[in-house]
Amino acid sequence: MKEEICEILAQRVEEKSLTFHILLLLDLYLVGGSFGLREFAQIRYDVHKLHGTVDPALKEKLKQNNVTLESEYKKLEKSDLDNWENIRGPQLWEDSRAVQKQRREAARLKTE
Repeated sequence: MKEEICEILAQRVEEKSLTFHILLLLDLYLVGGSFGLREFAQIRYDVHKLHGTVDPALKEKLKQNNVTLESEYKKLEKSDLDNWENIRGPQLWEDSRAVQKQRREAARLKTE
């Protein structure tokens, strides 16, 4: 009887020990992963800061470009958006030049 109780207690101690080790490993994995992720994310942002600078010549060219939202809206107002034709692009297996040539022929025959 005493031996059975001792065996049961020993089993419980082993189970608790195993559970403790598994939880400890899980905690280490989670904490280590969060630190590693933070470091990799920081490297990403550091590299972006280094390579994110704009060339001064390009910056001047962009300043000279006077395209505004209003000017683009005026261009769209001038265009005729009510009369348009849906044109299907070529499929991957089709030759785009051959398809364009066929469509031009069909359009030419349609207008004649």
